[in-house]
Amino acid sequence: MNQREAVIKTMETNGGFATLGYLNQNVLKVEDCKWMTKTPFASIRRIVQNDKYFFKIKPGLWALKSYRDKLPREILESLESPQDQILQQEFNHSYYQGLLVEVGNLKKYETFIPSQDKNKSFLNGKLGDIAAIDTIYRFSFDETINRARTIDVIWFNIRKMPAKLFEVEHSTDIYNSLLKFVELQDFYSDYYIVADIHRHQEYNKKLTLDAFRPIEKRVKFLSYDDLSALHTKTFEAIAIEERVF
Repeated sequence: MNQREAVIKTMETNGGFATLGYLNQNVLKVEDCKWMTKTPFASIRRIVQNDKYFFKIKPGLWALKSYRDKLPREILESLESPQDQILQQEFNHSYYQGLLVEVGNLKKYETFIPSQDKNKSFLNGKLGDIAAIDTIYRFSFDETINRARTIDVIWFNIRKMPAKLFEVEHSTDIYNSLLKFVELQDFYSDYYIVADIHRHQEYNKKLTLDAFRPIEKRVKFLSYDDLSALHTKTFEAIAIEERVF
């Protein structure tokens, strides 16, 4: 079995599609395929860019051309209706939430998502299936907890305190997410707006408003592409650790 066939087999096992992170973690486990290269992950990235066999769904998410009509409903709808703003908002929001949760889990944080998002689809399952905790930790007063529980993704540290908070903004107003962060500024946390790179300038303008001065040095912009790369590289590191240790 050659390397391309190993990638195809891994995707087929996963329903015909996969993140690069998933491929990095599982392709090298395929029997009867030897990777005689020092850069197997680069080889995987090169292989999935062969448009004879694969196509790109989203940054970091690829599928087999032969499975295009067999993909999950949410993915099919996003491919068939690229101009449907509501559909694209829902798919992008849950997809990037899921990437954040998976990265947080791999980095040994306890991940939380809002109750209303638990049944949203993420790849082959639901967001609630991959979040580490079902109920937000009681790290402060009720009023503060009620504000925090609406944050798209929270990574809690070992002391059950919010270490990193993420708001995914596909088309909604970044201003409202920044307001949430301001309300939680008394905690030693890092804050992230996750969005398409074309919204970076809008983010910068909003951050100059006086209302956000208390958090302007603590909030960062994380693009979809950078999040996808972080997801991929985190899985690469875990795969290397599994091989070495």
